[in-house]
Amino acid sequence: MRIRPHLKYTVLAALLLNFAACSKNKSDLSTITGVRDAELTDAPLVPKQVKTDGPQKVIVHLEVQEVVKQITNGTYYTFWTFGGNVPGKFIRVMEGDEVEIHLTNPSSSKMPHSIDLHAVSGPGGGAEASYTAPGHSSVFTFRALNPGLYVYHCAAAPVGLHIANGMYGLIYVESREHPLPPVDHEFYLMQGELYTVGKYADTGLQEFSIQNAIDEKPTYVVFNGAVGSTLGPKALNVKTGETVRLFVGNGGPNLTSSFHVIGEIFDNLYNQGGTDVIHNVATTSIPPGGATIVEFKVREPGIYHIVDHAIFRAFNQGAVADIVATGNLDSTVYSPHPEKGQ
Repeated sequence: MRIRPHLKYTVLAALLLNFAACSKNKSDLSTITGVRDAELTDAPLVPKQVKTDGPQKVIVHLEVQEVVKQITNGTYYTFWTFGGNVPGKFIRVMEGDEVEIHLTNPSSSKMPHSIDLHAVSGPGGGAEASYTAPGHSSVFTFRALNPGLYVYHCAAAPVGLHIANGMYGLIYVESREHPLPPVDHEFYLMQGELYTVGKYADTGLQEFSIQNAIDEKPTYVVFNGAVGSTLGPKALNVKTGETVRLFVGNGGPNLTSSFHVIGEIFDNLYNQGGTDVIHNVATTSIPPGGATIVEFKVREPGIYHIVDHAIFRAFNQGAVADIVATGNLDSTVYSPHPEKGQ
C-alpha cells in the first residue's frame, strides 16, 4: 500500500510521540537506586523536599487511630484518623518512586479501615489491597508515576462515614524534571466537614448524623480538623518579604471549597494540584477529593484570613485559618492611614 505524501508526516509524528511515551514509561520504571523511610508530618507542617538521582523505594508506615478530639471549646467528637490527627500524615515522594504502604489497624479499633490514594495507578487506589481488620496490618506497593498533589482517604464501607470522621490526607508526588522552587515557608491545610446530631457549639461528645450527611448540611466546615486549628497561638507565622507555599486539600466528603486568602493574590497556582501553573488568582475551586498548591509573597504585615469564600462556612461554621505576618509596612503597596491631600 502506498502512503500518500501528506500522510507521511502524520505517521512520523505519531511514531515519535509513541516513542517519547515509551521512553518516559521506561524512565519512570527504571531501577530502584535506594531505600528510605518517608518523613511524615502532621498539619500544618510539610516534609522537607527530597532530591534523589533516581527512583527509590519509599516506606510509609501509617497507623489508624480512633480517638476523641475537640472540635471547638467543650465540643468533642470521635474521629477516625491516619496517625491520630485530622488530616492524616503528609506524604512526600518523587516521581518514579516505588511506595510501600504499611497500614496498621490496632485491636482497639471498632472498624476495619483501608487507604485509597489518588496517586495510585491501579484498581481502588489500593483500597482492596489495604483492607485491614482490627488487630491486623496490610502492605502494598505502587509506583508514583504522575507528579502532582493528591488526596488519600479511607475507602472501607461506608466510605462516606470514614471520610466524614476524618480519614483523609495528602500525598505529594514531586516532579523529577521540574521540582518545586525553594520558598521560605510550606504549610499543609485540608478542609473537611463534620456532620453532628447536635447544633454548632453544642457541648459534650457529639454523634454523627447520617441524615445531615446525606442532605449535605454540615454542622462544621473546618481546616485541619477543628474550629480554630490555625488561629491565635496556632496561626501560621511568617515575615514580610517571605514567600509562602500552601498545599491545600479538600477531604469533603461533600462540599466544593472556594479557597481564598483575604488580602493576598496567588502569584502561582498549580491548577488542581497538577503541573499546570497559572498566575494572579485570588480564589480557586477545590472539589471534594481534590487539591491545589498556591504560592505568594507576603508584602505587608498583619493578619491574613484563609477562608472558604462560601462565606457563611467561614464565619458561621469554622472554615477560617490565619497567617500572621510581622515586619515593616511598605506604604507604596498598602497604606491603612493615608494622609489627607496626598
